[in-house]
Amino acid sequence: MATFQIPDARLKSALAAGETVGCHWLNLGSPMLAELAADAGAQSIVLDLQHGSWQRQSVDNAITAIGGRAPILARVSDASDFNIGWPLDAGCHGVIVPMISSGAEAASVVAAAHFPPKGRRSGGGARSMENFGVYRPATAEHLLVSVMIETREGVAAAAEIAATPGLDMIFVGPSDLSLAIGSGPGTADFDRALTHILSSGMAAKTPVGIYTGDLAQAQARSAQGFQFVVVASDVALNRNIAAGIWRDFKAG
Repeated sequence: MATFQIPDARLKSALAAGETVGCHWLNLGSPMLAELAADAGAQSIVLDLQHGSWQRQSVDNAITAIGGRAPILARVSDASDFNIGWPLDAGCHGVIVPMISSGAEAASVVAAAHFPPKGRRSGGGARSMENFGVYRPATAEHLLVSVMIETREGVAAAAEIAATPGLDMIFVGPSDLSLAIGSGPGTADFDRALTHILSSGMAAKTPVGIYTGDLAQAQARSAQGFQFVVVASDVALNRNIAAGIWRDFKAG
C-alpha cells in the first residue's frame, strides 16, 4: 500500500494563489505513458475516464507508476456517486465531473466527493482505508473538486455554479460546449459564453480551467485568465510525432 498517495496541498494551493497550472492529459489508458508524463515533469496529470481507455486496474497501475511526482485528477464519466468515488479510492487527488448544468448539480458533486460530515462519500477501498485516519482529513482539506460547464444550461447557471460551497474549480469542455450552443471557438456566441463562464469564476474567486489542444492554445488561454490548461496529451503527442516521422520518411 506504500504507493497510495494522500492528497496534498500542491494543486489547490497553486490555484488559490492565482497561478496557472498545466496538465498532461491521458486518454490511451497506458500506465507507462503516465509514468513518462511524470518523468517529463508534468505539473499535474489527468486520467480521462469519460472518453479514454482507462479501466480500474490501469488506473491503479498509473497511480503507482506516477508515484506521487504529480497530482492526479480523474475526469470521471458522470456525476454518479460510484463514478466519483472509485477513482478517489484508487488514489486520485481530485475529480473533474462533466455535464454539470446547475448549482444543485455542482453541490451534489461536492457532496459525492467528500466524506461526512462535509459530504456523503462512502468510506472504503483497500488503499484508502489502509491509513484512513490520515487520509480522511487530508481529503477534506486538499481534495480538488471540479465540474465541467459544457451545456447551454450550465452557461446560464455559471455564476450559481461558481459560487457552490466546496467547489474548487470550473473546467470548460470546448467541444461539448460548441455542440451545445451550435458555435465553435472564435465565433461570437462561443466567445460570449466563454467570457461569461470565466468572469463568473473570477467573481466567485473560483479558478477556471479549459481543455486546450496544444501548447500555443494553453499559453493563449492562460493569458486570458484560465488557470488550468492542457499543455500536452498522449493522443496529440503520438499522432503528431508519428505523422512527422512518416511524412519525413516518405519524402526521402
